[in-house]
Amino acid sequence: MAERRVLKLGDPRLHEAASAVAEVNRPELHGLVQDLWDTMRARSGAGLAAPQIGVGLRVVVFALQFNPRYPEAEPVPETVLVNPVLRPLGEAREEGWEGCLSVPYMRGLVPRYTHLRYSGTDAYGNIIEREVSGFHARVVQHECDHLDGIIYPQRIRDLSQFGFEEELSLANRYDTRPC
Repeated sequence: MAERRVLKLGDPRLHEAASAVAEVNRPELHGLVQDLWDTMRARSGAGLAAPQIGVGLRVVVFALQFNPRYPEAEPVPETVLVNPVLRPLGEAREEGWEGCLSVPYMRGLVPRYTHLRYSGTDAYGNIIEREVSGFHARVVQHECDHLDGIIYPQRIRDLSQFGFEEELSLANRYDTRPC
């Protein structure tokens, strides 16, 4: 399909809750998913949510093999997740550096659950249920936040731990290793 424009912080659509997908395995949904993959890959992202390209539906994609933005991260399987549901498995949280295609060139230290179960379907209606931890858990939480109109800077506890990647790196504050 096509690479799409990514909405940036400041666009009010990023703060709107997305609607559930009523019907899966439809040409429109498959086209949206392909646009998400094309856009994410063109920008070396680890994930992308439909609201980030201006589509108010509960659809995310994520994957990671090797990514220069996350050089130390463990692999995350290529996943299309429609109407996701996340359930933390315990109260343990860990802070880790995050970035976002909607907040380019910036990073922040964000607390996330370390272990969770997520479920939903793929674009064809096949059920997906996984129990994950580490970077995989962080990525799915980050992307699903977009579906609820939440952008990662809203989760940062200490704004002194938020800034431009270049400046954080020069000050030896930004560690490129994921959580």
